Amino acid sequence: MAKLRGIFGLLWKIYVGIIFVIFALALYPFFLILLTSEKGKKVSFRLFVFWSWMMRIFCFYHVKKVENAELPEGPYIIVANHTSYLDIFFMYSILPNHPFLFLGKGEILNYPILKTYFKGLNIPVHRKDRAKAAQSFNQAKKAVRQGWSLVIFPEGGIPDDDNPKMIPFKGGAFRLAKALQIPIVPVTFTNHYKLFSDPEFLLGPARPGISRVHVHPAIEVEKIDSLSLTELMDECFNTINRPILEEHPHLR
Repeated sequence: MAKLRGIFGLLWKIYVGIIFVIFALALYPFFLILLTSEKGKKVSFRLFVFWSWMMRIFCFYHVKKVENAELPEGPYIIVANHTSYLDIFFMYSILPNHPFLFLGKGEILNYPILKTYFKGLNIPVHRKDRAKAAQSFNQAKKAVRQGWSLVIFPEGGIPDDDNPKMIPFKGGAFRLAKALQIPIVPVTFTNHYKLFSDPEFLLGPARPGISRVHVHPAIEVEKIDSLSLTELMDECFNTINRPILEEHPHLR
C-alpha cells in the first residue's frame, strides 16, 4: 500500500509540474515585459496572484484559513515555516492584498526561466558571500521604501527530516524587522508536506486536498523594539509552531 501511495504521489508531482510549466511558459512573455519597470512590477504581482489561483484550481487544492487575522497596512515582513513548494505559490493567493517580494536562496538563479521570475521581482540571498548578502539587505531596504512587503522563510529552506517539525530560525528576518521598523506577520502551513513533498523525495507524499493555513496577528513595531533579537525569534517560532504541535502532537 505504501508503494502504491508513493507511485501515486510521483504521478501527482508530475501532473502538478506539467501545470506549473504550462503557466510558466504562457505567462513568461508578459512577465518579461512587466518586470522591466517599477510600475510593471506591481502589475506583475497581480499576475502572480492569478497564477497562484490557477495552480490551486487546476491542481484541486482548496485553502482553508484556520486563522485569518486582520493585517496592518503594509509594508511588513511575513515569516512562515517551509515544508513544500506550495508555501511559495499559495502565498500570493493567500495574501493578495499587499504586494510582497520573496527573499530566497540565490541558487535559484541557476535555472533560466525561473531566473527571470525570481530575479525580476524577488531578492536573491547569497549567504556564503558577505558582500552579496549585504547587497541583498540594501535591496530589501529599498523595496520596503517603495512599499513592498517581504516574505522570508527563516528556517532557511525545507527541512530534510521529520516534516513538519520545524528547525531553528536564522536571524536575518528579525534583524530586518528591527532595522526597518516594520511589523512581522507570522504564517503557519500545517500540512503542505502531505500535499506536495519535496520533489527530490520522488516517492514522497503528494495529492490534491485541503491546505490548512494560519495567518497570525501581526507583531507590531512597539513589541519588536521591546524584545531582544533572541526573544523576537522565540516569539515568532512559538507562534508559528503552535498550530503544528496542535495538529501533530507527536512532535511535542
